[in-house]
Amino acid sequence: MIVGVPKEIKNNENRVALTPAGAKELVKRGHTVYVQSTAGEGSSFTDAEYEAAGAKLLPTIEEVYNIAEMIMKVKEPIESEYSLVKKGQLLFAYFHFASEEALTRAMMKSGATCLAYETVENPDHTLPLLIPMSEVAGRMSIQEGCRFLEKPQGGKGILLGGVPGVKPANVLVIGGGVVGYNAAIKAAGMGADVTIMDLSLPRLRYLNEIMPANVKTLYSSTHNIEQELPNTDLVIGAVLIPGAKAPHLITRDMLKLLKRGSVLVDVAIDQGGCFETSHPTTHAEPSYEVEGIVHYCVANIPGAVPQTSTLALTNATLPYAIKLADKGWEEACKEDKGLALGLNIVGGKIVYPAVAAAFGL
Repeated sequence: MIVGVPKEIKNNENRVALTPAGAKELVKRGHTVYVQSTAGEGSSFTDAEYEAAGAKLLPTIEEVYNIAEMIMKVKEPIESEYSLVKKGQLLFAYFHFASEEALTRAMMKSGATCLAYETVENPDHTLPLLIPMSEVAGRMSIQEGCRFLEKPQGGKGILLGGVPGVKPANVLVIGGGVVGYNAAIKAAGMGADVTIMDLSLPRLRYLNEIMPANVKTLYSSTHNIEQELPNTDLVIGAVLIPGAKAPHLITRDMLKLLKRGSVLVDVAIDQGGCFETSHPTTHAEPSYEVEGIVHYCVANIPGAVPQTSTLALTNATLPYAIKLADKGWEEACKEDKGLALGLNIVGGKIVYPAVAAAFGL
């Protein structure tokens, strides 16, 4: 198979979909890998490293799309790429279709096959291609939350872990999955008082057993969220419904319960966001204020640490990329039902129910 790796062109997206080591594995199996020149530079991989791995370089994104049977990307195509996608081409990337109707319709119109990292499943219903980036995003959410709690960034001016004689910050994590777990453990390690919420009692029991003493568990409900907000300094939105639009768990009216300078970090923004007042931001302009509350809603949080993120992503995606290249997407998906769940659009039709439901299609 001919595999193409274009350079990411989303704002401040420095990850790349395939490392030189990953390219080498595909080439070793007889596949041809074309990488756009400088595609790996943001993650500290040089063109020379790709060439040494057996990949071939192409100067432009147009040439990569034109020649490849399978396009491997990190983030979804942006508007300037829509016309480059070809009928029958396989795109393997993060798409998050349910939060972006224009992208959905453009990929339907293209006639391409879109296999989304975020809906591939393991037999136990975990999401193997979302987990590594969720781990990064969860930890980064606390790192960025700390920064925006600083007074020069519009925050309250609170140190997350406090100091002797001064109480630490209160952190509320809504969602006890991979993002929420990583956020809570990071915040706890920095000394904050942490409350983590979820709807699943078995998950809350598990978290209660493994978390340090400064992490409390709480059942997630509108009432409980409202009770927590007046004493909360940093809120992490970590709710995920695979493939579907995220629910709004904090409304505009609920912002009045928070003190001025509190910070909301919406890690669910790729799926539409779990705060009513959220809208996507970029690493160039990451935050904004509503009712005196700082919102951080960057849609590609792991892109800020591309060396770590690219390595973690390729570790997870490469086995699936090899299956797709060796067998073709149809045979690979027949053999692997979890991979088949990654299919979101095929031949102009939506084949993932949650995406169809998001737009009434």
